[in-house]
Amino acid sequence: MADDPILSIRDLHVTFGRGATPVRAVDGVDLTVGRGEVVALVGESGCGKTTLVRAVIGLEAASSGSITFDGQPVGSGGSSLRRLRRLVQMIFQDPSGALNPRHTVYEAVAEGLRIHKVPGDEAQLVIDALSRAGLRPPERYVRRYPHELSGGQRQRVLIAAAMALGPRLLLADEPVASLDASIRGEILALMRSFVDDFDVSIVAVTHDLGLAWNIADRVAVMYLGRIVELGPAEDVLDDPQHPYTRALLSVVPESRRLEQQILTGETPDPSHIPTGCRFHPRCPVVASGEAERLGIADRCRGIDVALVEIRPSHAAACHALTP
Repeated sequence: MADDPILSIRDLHVTFGRGATPVRAVDGVDLTVGRGEVVALVGESGCGKTTLVRAVIGLEAASSGSITFDGQPVGSGGSSLRRLRRLVQMIFQDPSGALNPRHTVYEAVAEGLRIHKVPGDEAQLVIDALSRAGLRPPERYVRRYPHELSGGQRQRVLIAAAMALGPRLLLADEPVASLDASIRGEILALMRSFVDDFDVSIVAVTHDLGLAWNIADRVAVMYLGRIVELGPAEDVLDDPQHPYTRALLSVVPESRRLEQQILTGETPDPSHIPTGCRFHPRCPVVASGEAERLGIADRCRGIDVALVEIRPSHAAACHALTP
């Protein structure tokens, strides 16, 4: 955990709907991101990853909890969000949907510069951003429209538009999910270069733990609105502690030591979170009878469980780890 984080999230809750069954999309998350650090936020679809990062830049309203960016509380006022959204940029999953088909590449990159009134020569800033994003020579691309570009080139345009503003933090929501496998490595290497060259921090949202092998310094595993394992990437990926993390990793080609585990059922509805450990209805430790043998089955089904440090900087939320 960073001593001087660029981003600090404390006990964050994001709830949708009212009445007896509100949807607890984010349900008490604590997370810090260090300066120049890449944190991979991983988990199945519907676990709250995207809602969490959208809450950071005010696209979703927090129900409770706090978010601090660069030492300053993130407010909901217009001026506060305007400053935040220059320094914190979001890169979306689908570049085709994020780019206006009627705008040229130049206009797509220049739009943010104009909104935030970034000083300097606009044309040069656009050229520099395209070049840093790997679209070289940039003059070849400025007059093109999105339909004239490949998927990888469109993603690079989005990255250029974000980096043109000189952000301190990138929130990348499934940044390579829509790209061919041959292009994914290039985009991940490009994003990592921003960390090394410009000290940018990144939160990379993904359902694919393979991405974390390639880019992350730390991994936060989310399940049903809460982080269930958090630690250095090499620790979490080489020696996962939570049964959910082990199941996710067991189907990743890079991890050949783990016996493949197929989770039964779907992720529960976040408006009806199970009592006890929220993972227990799908947990292999419970299903196999191991929880009964350990004498923790009743706790798994009836007592909520918080993150507990297993080794320095590596924590997991599992009753089997806290007998």
